[in-house]
Amino acid sequence: MRLVLASNNAKKLSELQTLLGDMALELVPQGALGIPEAEEPHITFIENALAKARHAAQASGGAALADDSGVCVDALGGAPGVVSAHYATVDLPAGEREAQRRVQDAANNARLLHDLQAHPAPESRRACFVSTLVAVRHAQDPQPLVAVGRWPGQILTAPQGEQGFGYDPLMFIPDLGCTVAEMDAPLKNAHSHRARSVAQLRLLLREVWR
Repeated sequence: MRLVLASNNAKKLSELQTLLGDMALELVPQGALGIPEAEEPHITFIENALAKARHAAQASGGAALADDSGVCVDALGGAPGVVSAHYATVDLPAGEREAQRRVQDAANNARLLHDLQAHPAPESRRACFVSTLVAVRHAQDPQPLVAVGRWPGQILTAPQGEQGFGYDPLMFIPDLGCTVAEMDAPLKNAHSHRARSVAQLRLLLREVWR
């Protein structure tokens, strides 16, 4: 079965391909089909994921999968939340998308550190990564599959590690004793918010879509 992924994030695609790799699914990024990214005007992960999934399904004429994810920090009332990917305002350089994403990631991390300056104690920097996956069989599917994964941790006062993307260098996972950016891919894929949401989605795909 082909699932169009409502994202052009190469690293997100790689993670999802690995996590869904043993299922009979072909995951195709929407960009490969010439599908533009959907608008994300909503204030919750689930609403944005559903909008993206329906958009990709409508444009492709088939089934689609969307992931809306981000980091929610307790001391900031849940921010950055759904605007995690564009938390900071930055002038992006012209050119390759992944290079632009790295510039945006660095700016986002810098803003998050700035916004948490008044909260230096580790216990006041509690946060969690959230991944909300929505799959639809077609654009008008009345029964979308919804799976949510949460991965709690703490935001450090400076980045650590070179792996991953987004806020991974700032998210320290106490149970594992390192930041997400200090994990190799197998370790991250065994514990991450996306691994948790995918585990739920796999059960739903087998139970509902069969």
